[in-house]
Amino acid sequence: MASITRRGFLGTSAALAATIGLAGCSGKGSESATTEGSGDSGLERVASQEIIDAAKEDGELVVYGSCEEAHVAACCENFQKLFGIKTSFQRLSTGEVESKVEEEAGNPSADVWFGGTTDPYNVAVTKGILEPYEAKNASHLVAPEFKDASGQWYGIYKGILGFFFNKDDLERKGLEAPKDWNDLTDPKYRGLIWLSNYNTAGTAKLVLNTVIQMRGHDEGLKYLVDLDKNISVYTKSGSGPSKNVGTGECTVGIGFLHDAIFQIEDNGYGNIGMAIPSSGTSYEVGATAIFKGAKHPKAAKLWVEYALSPACVERAQEVGAYQFLVLDDAKQPEVATEYGLDPNNVIKYDFEDAKANTETYVKDVMEALASSGANTGDSSRFQTE
Repeated sequence: MASITRRGFLGTSAALAATIGLAGCSGKGSESATTEGSGDSGLERVASQEIIDAAKEDGELVVYGSCEEAHVAACCENFQKLFGIKTSFQRLSTGEVESKVEEEAGNPSADVWFGGTTDPYNVAVTKGILEPYEAKNASHLVAPEFKDASGQWYGIYKGILGFFFNKDDLERKGLEAPKDWNDLTDPKYRGLIWLSNYNTAGTAKLVLNTVIQMRGHDEGLKYLVDLDKNISVYTKSGSGPSKNVGTGECTVGIGFLHDAIFQIEDNGYGNIGMAIPSSGTSYEVGATAIFKGAKHPKAAKLWVEYALSPACVERAQEVGAYQFLVLDDAKQPEVATEYGLDPNNVIKYDFEDAKANTETYVKDVMEALASSGANTGDSSRFQTE
């Protein structure tokens, strides 16, 4: 498929102050917002008064967010504003969250998980660290694949996997932009490609699962070993490549195309081009879940209902998060469609295979890379910070 360019231009911008570490969502440190939301007429769509009142008894909520920090902050800030429940968050990659909560062994530091691809969520399901909850608002999900069968996670958005590249840098080097997966292994791209770390990023786990599902286990690993010869950096977070392609530090990145749209639209990098792999690609389902042993379980249940409502998911596009939404009554981000993205133009992703085998596949690919001569212990290349 040809590179994607937008028809027209939207001068959008994200206007949310960056937050660092464990941050309050009121904009005033850890102070709680004073707005009481239970009387607001629009909240019937979010939750019943009974659920809201029970959540207020907890009085507090702690969120681990694995989507972009501005996205997490906007959703947490609105939750606190609507319900008067003190809400704090920490932004961590999906792999970091899964490892951290597993180590906490039933005594998690946070109550809920928000955003990030479902492959690490499914690993968490197999390890028994998520709490099943029958969300009433799950009735608004547009298809069954957007929730865990046992109610341990629920989908909130859908993001398309693809390539993005610095058009100016490719032109200087006399190179064409890659159009399909096989193009990425061409020696002409040696040292020019960035991907995220299989050990830390849900995005990389999705790439791994996608390649194996499309090519088979052995051929998939062989492909990823060949691809490794052209990869300069494996970033800790899945959005890492997109953040460096506009500056030219990364020439070609593999990741979610909505992250590239953010760099073009909100950060002004008109030198970024995008492509959907011509032989097919897959997609992430960004999710939310409750941690088993959550200290604020009633507030956590309200959070899940909130996350499955327009009151939450529509905040994303206000801060430059342009994933497709998977609720039947949510307003879609128009900009994603204007770039030619189609949420249905994807392969049939096997979530059950990913749930059963992601951890094994990560071990397999890291062993295959090491056997091929890659220094997988090089933290400057396989980044974890």
